[in-house]
Amino acid sequence: MIRKPHPLAGQTVTIRADAVDLGGQQYRVEDWWQNVAGISWMDAEGNPAALTYAIRSAIAGLPTDNEVLYGKVGSFGHLVHVSELETGAGQ
Repeated sequence: MIRKPHPLAGQTVTIRADAVDLGGQQYRVEDWWQNVAGISWMDAEGNPAALTYAIRSAIAGLPTDNEVLYGKVGSFGHLVHVSELETGAGQ
């Protein structure tokens, strides 16, 4: 299911300082993960970014939903829950 593009698609934002592993870093938002991959992150078997996010979300106690963005920190792709973005960053 394709969603309307996220309002921050194409922009760089800061990840909240308390976000597990990625805190305080600049994040270049590509779009909702569902729009990028065509499926939920929970169904993306074997995808390294989705696997890493699953671990991070369990450690951080993030909601198990599809309010998840795909973007890059430097040249590496990461999934980030919208709640991990600094307040006011398109939420």
